[in-house]
Amino acid sequence: MSPELAAALAADAERVERALEVLLPERPGEEASLFAAMRYATLGGGKRIRPFLALESARLFDIAESCSLRVAAAIEMAHCYSLAHDDLPAMDDDDLRRGKPSLHRAFDEATAILAGDALLTRAFEVIVDPPTHGDPGVRAALALELARALGAEGMVGGQMIDLATEGRVDLDIGTITRLQRLKTGALILFACEAGATMAHAGQHLREALRGYAQDLGLAFQMADDLLDVESSVAETGKAVGKDAARGKATFVSLLGAERARAQARLLAAQAAEHLAPFGARADRLRAIARWVVERRA
Repeated sequence: MSPELAAALAADAERVERALEVLLPERPGEEASLFAAMRYATLGGGKRIRPFLALESARLFDIAESCSLRVAAAIEMAHCYSLAHDDLPAMDDDDLRRGKPSLHRAFDEATAILAGDALLTRAFEVIVDPPTHGDPGVRAALALELARALGAEGMVGGQMIDLATEGRVDLDIGTITRLQRLKTGALILFACEAGATMAHAGQHLREALRGYAQDLGLAFQMADDLLDVESSVAETGKAVGKDAARGKATFVSLLGAERARAQARLLAAQAAEHLAPFGARADRLRAIARWVVERRA
């Protein structure tokens, strides 16, 4: 990662952290552990790639940072909800997340479920609150797009396919691609398009960002699949080797490591090409696409 990109990621991660601190305050009373669990799941960890994509998307259209930060924070809440639920024994059964015990290990399974539910609903509350955008039509559009990204035709649908196909040996590349476009790619797509939605951008600019996001999402997942077989717990902050152990078909299991790596790099290059209408303003988005496929964590 270049020093410039590292500095930009770190600065935006800090901005998102401060926003989350405000939007997810501690609470006293009998429900205090719920709010503590919500904060545990979201604060002090993660690369904040999805919020970074949302912030950079908004900068392309000169959206006020006070608005785009709220969208970025909502995206991170939604992402962390999905991680909390995915880590549960009924799902992927992971004990480690971001280098610390996963939420159901740090608290308990019931609290992890409730905290995930609360993060998801809080994300929508933030999106539709007037400070996010002065135009109620924009807020409604953001809420609709986020719902689609997270629901049965998005992330949740992808997770269901993932669970339903575990252990099957007859899956082809088309099925895995569809699974990952839903499970991983849908929220990345929302993050990349959010700025265009907030700016009432024209269709050609929305299509450019959509093309970028779709290629980036697949490249991101291919890199994740490679990390699962080539990296370590110390590097990733989560369990590795679990896909093979559970009999999951992945891009690596179908293509092999070298072909998957080459395909990820090709997709990252294609993603960057989609950004031509934005010129140099999109250089950080191009840089993050290159970094995604070379990362070790």
